[in-house]
Amino acid sequence: MLFERPDTGERAVLVHIEFSGVTEREDPGEFMQLVTSAGGEPVYFVRGQRPMPHAKTFVGSGKLEEIRQIVVEHEAELVLFNHALSPSQERNIEKELKCRVLDRTGLILDIFAQRARTHEGKLQVELAQLEHMSTRLIRGWTHLERQKGGIGLRGPGETQLESDRRLLRARIKSIQGRLEKVRKQRDQSRRARKRAEIPTLSFVGYTNAGKSTLFNSLTESQVYAADQLFATLDPTLRRLQVADVGPVVVADTVGFIRHLPHKLVESFRATLEEAVSSDLLVHVIDCADEERQDHIRQVHEVLAEIGASELPMLEVYNKIDLIGQAPRIERDGDGRPTRVWLSARRGKGLDELMEALSELLAGDVVDTDVVLPPHKSRLRSRLFALGGVQTEEYNEQGCTLHIRMPKADLMRLLAQEGEKLENLRAH
Repeated sequence: MLFERPDTGERAVLVHIEFSGVTEREDPGEFMQLVTSAGGEPVYFVRGQRPMPHAKTFVGSGKLEEIRQIVVEHEAELVLFNHALSPSQERNIEKELKCRVLDRTGLILDIFAQRARTHEGKLQVELAQLEHMSTRLIRGWTHLERQKGGIGLRGPGETQLESDRRLLRARIKSIQGRLEKVRKQRDQSRRARKRAEIPTLSFVGYTNAGKSTLFNSLTESQVYAADQLFATLDPTLRRLQVADVGPVVVADTVGFIRHLPHKLVESFRATLEEAVSSDLLVHVIDCADEERQDHIRQVHEVLAEIGASELPMLEVYNKIDLIGQAPRIERDGDGRPTRVWLSARRGKGLDELMEALSELLAGDVVDTDVVLPPHKSRLRSRLFALGGVQTEEYNEQGCTLHIRMPKADLMRLLAQEGEKLENLRAH
């Protein structure tokens, strides 16, 4: 008898199993957050222990019967597993429970589908969903696995399943082509920024660490920020004025999570490339989270996967108001900033963050007085345009400018003007 699956379900039974032979364990608390972020209503949390997953049904027959009774008792429409299930395991569990079954990857994909707001974000989510679905097409379609028949349809034909797979492949190829165009457009924008020599920094971090709240506080933007997992999916770029540097492009990126499905990392590569091409990564960390060390490790793993692990990084420990800490900058043996402790929501420590960004992005800074005779007015105006002039005084020799700006910018300007700094310094 064919089991017809319901289309949707909100009342959910959650399942988390501890395996004795597995070191990389999932977090039940984070799983609960994922479910509520997806809009699910947890009605029961089933826990258990096994030496290893059952090949056919992931859990043993006794635990499966226990889950079935709970589903009936609570009239649940959905059973969510805090694990990755194989297509056959999902299919077998559904047949036994007579309700919809979703694994951790499917749950994350569902959240991504709800959060995507831009056309590009929706394309990326659809690509990840289709690639995930392509391995599960047989589920719920067994009644169609036969040759088409009837008038005008006799002959070898193709099974409905093969037809669906072919349509899926065509759709996947189409989306990949469109995302490739997006990637090229982003490349062009990045090259233009490089030519204009505008530094770029990207906010990265575990989901719900406070990246978007910090982004909004610094750039006075209205990016959607909420106390939920994956509130931000679509990358947002804003300009920020940084002392001794000038304009800087800031990118807010999608949050990471433990065991982020590989297909999602692949699908969101166009978004994550903003991080790969940055001059500086700002790693936002929830310092009040008990799992923060594990979250830091998970972020580093994803950065390694996308090729961004060697980029300069500033750690920002956010939410200090929850642990009673004061804003501060931590430095290494050379005096370079390595960590900033702040509260984005309370607006505490933002000045310290801007100071750290200025030091890391500016590099060597020239702070000196130069004397410009009247005929060097072009050089004067260009120094003002670069934001390097702090004060200006006039005397018989011309004007004395107190300048403070990145050494690289000043040297480039003087070379273009055919000047040398030592000839202009005030004596």
